[in-house]
Amino acid sequence: MNKTKALSVSLVLSMAFVLSACGKNNNEASSSPSASAPAATESSSPSASASASEAAEEDLKPEDGASLVVWESKEFRANLEKVAQAFTAEYNIPVKIEEVNEPDQINKLVNDGPAGVGADVVIFPHDNLGKAVAAGILLENDYFQDVTTSENSEASVKAFTFKDVLYGYPRSVETYGLFYNKDLIPEPPKTYDEILEFAKTFNKDGQYALMWEITNFYYAYQFLATPGGYVFGGNGSDANDIGLNNEGAIKGAQMFQKLKSILPMKAADATFDVKKGLFTSGKLALDINGPWAIADLKAAGVNFGIAPLPSIDGKANVSFSGVKGFAVSSFTKYPNAAKLFSRYASTKENQLLYYKDLGFLPSNKEAATDPVVTADPLIVGILEQFKNSYPMPAIPEMGNVWGAAAAALTDIWDNGKDPKEALDNAVKQIKEANAATK
Repeated sequence: MNKTKALSVSLVLSMAFVLSACGKNNNEASSSPSASAPAATESSSPSASASASEAAEEDLKPEDGASLVVWESKEFRANLEKVAQAFTAEYNIPVKIEEVNEPDQINKLVNDGPAGVGADVVIFPHDNLGKAVAAGILLENDYFQDVTTSENSEASVKAFTFKDVLYGYPRSVETYGLFYNKDLIPEPPKTYDEILEFAKTFNKDGQYALMWEITNFYYAYQFLATPGGYVFGGNGSDANDIGLNNEGAIKGAQMFQKLKSILPMKAADATFDVKKGLFTSGKLALDINGPWAIADLKAAGVNFGIAPLPSIDGKANVSFSGVKGFAVSSFTKYPNAAKLFSRYASTKENQLLYYKDLGFLPSNKEAATDPVVTADPLIVGILEQFKNSYPMPAIPEMGNVWGAAAAALTDIWDNGKDPKEALDNAVKQIKEANAATK
């Protein structure tokens, strides 16, 4: 086994524990998000788990005349159609896939569910779980709780557990890394200062050294967190302790603002599709992106690699990490059928399909160690970045952060606003929104 492959295998084997061992809160340096978590056990063998799963699926009978609506993002719809067709062939339950972006699904279900026009099954990032549970729009993952828990990484199961109740069926774990075009820049930069230097000679004739979705807080969090900022204290559970305008966060926002000198465009213009077009055409050397971008770049024939994000002031970069999964709407007319689909769509076999087609990193422990995954050197950079990632807080108040943070970042980037003033205003907005929902 060569060195790269050995590293890949080692990293994937540890993926079950990566999220729960990720970056520490700056005001709780001695504790990680999983400090109080019980040790993982090996009480279930793969064969026992498979037998339990088959027995459960045999016992759970779908309702007569059941049909399902499942929401999925446009870019992933074709893949889920494959899964839905196979499910229909096995269970004789029609499934319609409708396009709704994953991050928008919980908000949409809050409105559409009571009106009887929402999805039976939704797919969303775990940070929306607290809001969903508070709104009463999800059913527990009760019937498949044991098999879900035994098959998936502890961290992914915890991500979809709220107040000791499991709601989700994990599908994938993720963070983002530094994609680099090897034909333009053979070795990935280690620091943002290196990127600033590289841009001095590379940026010309519509070429850019670096791009990311500028004011999308999911990606921009790294700039605030790496020097010492954080969203909520108490390992993401204390909404009264907001660290987005502390000294570290302000220092990071200054670096963020400095990068406009090498990316002179409006924040709204740095979209996923724009980045993809520039990267595949050789006009973008470095792209901050996630594993979901791998399949398209491979298909386009780009000679690229993936590395951990650049450090800031000598500190290892702290990215956001997350878990995505399925959940059943509490408004569904067919809860048994919806649970069967959520289980079916989140099995090892389908998680491997998502990996092959879309580059999603499996939450299923066996899928994560499958040779199909471990043989791909591109995942090494993403999994290295996982070591320093921090899980998005899942408390309901997290829903008040995204818009306020994006507005502050836009003010800093597009309007040249003083970072401290912009972040102070963002924290003020978050606090006011939190107070209004109590």
